[in-house]
Amino acid sequence: MSEIVLNTVDLSFSYAKGRALTFENLTINKGDHTLILGDSGSGKTTFLNLIAGFSEPKTGIVTIGEQNIYALKESALDKFRAQHMGFIFQEAHLLKNLTVLENIKLAQSLAALPVNEQSIHQLLDKLQLGNLGNRLPRELSRGQIQRVAIARALINKPTILLADEPTASLDDKNTQLVLDLLKGLASAQGSTLIIATHDKRLKDEFNKNYNLAAQ
Repeated sequence: MSEIVLNTVDLSFSYAKGRALTFENLTINKGDHTLILGDSGSGKTTFLNLIAGFSEPKTGIVTIGEQNIYALKESALDKFRAQHMGFIFQEAHLLKNLTVLENIKLAQSLAALPVNEQSIHQLLDKLQLGNLGNRLPRELSRGQIQRVAIARALINKPTILLADEPTASLDDKNTQLVLDLLKGLASAQGSTLIIATHDKRLKDEFNKNYNLAAQ
């Protein structure tokens, strides 16, 4: 029997100006990498924020593993999020005064996990960043920064890896490279990849698609 890693039930969200969004139920099994596809204004980022517990729904439940995340208090949710979720945003949001190694170590510390430099170096090697551990973000190229963000998101072997528009500004060749990298590393780390995007080039790359219609 497949292990369910994410289940959403009756989710809805209301914006301050009164606009409301409702979302179809979504169930994702372990290893079942999933594409959330929708045009601008369809609520992709809002849906990711609800899954992550960054936003509070008007109605509904999000369960990761067996944990209803909305039942957790703020500090407990922060810890759960750090241990079970990885995030890749359009902007990397690396801490500018910390080295590559220090940025990734911080992700382990926030999850209340022991710092494991060997695991960090192994992951950096897979991302062809093995010799850049002591560099600051300003000393890296945009592509290197993106890969550091991927390493930081995956270092704790999260249950789910959430990526928001990771290929939006890339040409076809680099889109395929990033996609293959994300899927391959997520599988290697035992994580289930969920990408939210308007990029229809990705549609045929996933067995499971969840389409959001603009409302």
